Amino acid sequence: MKAYKKYMTIEDSKRLTLSDLPFKPGQRVEVVVIAEDGERDKRIEELRALLKKTQALPAAKTMSEDMIAEEIAAYRAGR
Repeated sequence: MKAYKKYMTIEDSKRLTLSDLPFKPGQRVEVVVIAEDGERDKRIEELRALLKKTQALPAAKTMSEDMIAEEIAAYRAGR
């Protein structure tokens, strides 16, 4: 499946016109319209910054993949 993304600003709440699309006439396409959510984007960036900061901690650098797997298993088991 070929995906195509285009950002637009809604000017008329009853109509959206797409032009200059990279598809052939008669080709069937699926159209999904998603409104941008500035708050969501802000929270994602805050989470990324927190994860980067956490991963830089000295304790995180000494953890092995096995230790992480054990922590996950313990958490899932309710311990």
